[in-house]
Amino acid sequence: MGFEKPIRMCNDAVIMNSYKHHNLLKTIGLALCLAITPVLCSPAMAISIKEEEKLAREFMKVMGQRYELVSDPAIVRYVNEIGKKILAVMPVQPFTYRFYVIKEDVYNAFAIPAGQIFIHSGLLAAMESEDELAGIIGHEIAHVVHRHISKRIEQAKKIDLASMAGMVAGIFLGVASGDPSAAQVMTIGSAAAGQTASLAYSREDESQADQYGLQYIVKAGYDPHGLLSALRRIRSKQWFGSEQIPTYMMTHPAVEDRITSIDTWITMNPKQSPAETSTSGDDKAFQHINTRLRALYGDRETTLDEFEKALALRPEDADLAYGYGLILARVDRRSEAVVYLKKALAKNMLDIDILVDLGRVYFQDGRYQDALTTLQGALTSSTAIDPEGLFYLGRTQLALGQFDRAAESLETLITD
Repeated sequence: MGFEKPIRMCNDAVIMNSYKHHNLLKTIGLALCLAITPVLCSPAMAISIKEEEKLAREFMKVMGQRYELVSDPAIVRYVNEIGKKILAVMPVQPFTYRFYVIKEDVYNAFAIPAGQIFIHSGLLAAMESEDELAGIIGHEIAHVVHRHISKRIEQAKKIDLASMAGMVAGIFLGVASGDPSAAQVMTIGSAAAGQTASLAYSREDESQADQYGLQYIVKAGYDPHGLLSALRRIRSKQWFGSEQIPTYMMTHPAVEDRITSIDTWITMNPKQSPAETSTSGDDKAFQHINTRLRALYGDRETTLDEFEKALALRPEDADLAYGYGLILARVDRRSEAVVYLKKALAKNMLDIDILVDLGRVYFQDGRYQDALTTLQGALTSSTAIDPEGLFYLGRTQLALGQFDRAAESLETLITD
């Protein structure tokens, strides 16, 4: 489908307007009608699809200079699977959506044009269910579908997109850093720095994203209470009488009003529960990923203490044993880490992540033969290519002098 051609609107009229963007060829402003039901037709014009994609690339450059993305394959794969499950029940989208986790211990999530959606590790770690995660992701997808930022950018179209990317970063990332000057730093060189606030979401944007996000997640089989509980969790982070306001509440206004509206929506739509043919979120998978995220990316000493205390209360909990094994490996207590990873594996014999982590720890501890056996077993059991498993298998084979096999493993890694 050509998204730079006139699009048929709800009243069957074809509307096409051309705008000239600074340093760019003339592009067609589009008002997309992509919601599920009822179909939304907004008269507001936004920057073109190509401009959105260019803006997204510029934004990634700005973000990459200041922030670290979580690169763990299991975590990235899981978050993207949730996003894809929601997108699967929606009309075909003009963008390829991608979902990222930013390594930052704050409560925040946001979307930028062209389907790039970000969740901060602090918020993901604080969640308690897959329904909560799906609720936040569905809300952010709705922001993209209805092109809220893109429409506001069009209103400031005299600014080139590279500078605009810095302004968007100033909104969503500058606030998250906790540094009052960060937003200004990211917009230095832009004559439009004063317009940054005009790019922020309005109450109307938030209401619309909630309304349609709820429809998306319900149709995907998720419980709408997940979004409600996620917002309440974010609100509870605010320190009474202090300035410690969660970033999400600053970038997504009117959280209190949203909570009330969502609660009312759920009450008025009692049948809008998970689809009969579906189930609510997979909390076992969520808990596994949540544990992994906290163990691998949380503050070392704090995380170690948290897992030790939790295990003292629930010594038979396999997820806690898994997380404790991961954090022990991070603080170079690898022999102990092996013990707890094996304990977790005893209750999850087919868990590829635990097998790969055990093999990785064996390798780091110089136990190459154990690493080889464990990693080969993990990769043989999996129907999909595990990049981390292949990487450590190749390194293990090199350490054992199995150069041909190492070359094969590493070639598979880079070609797949």
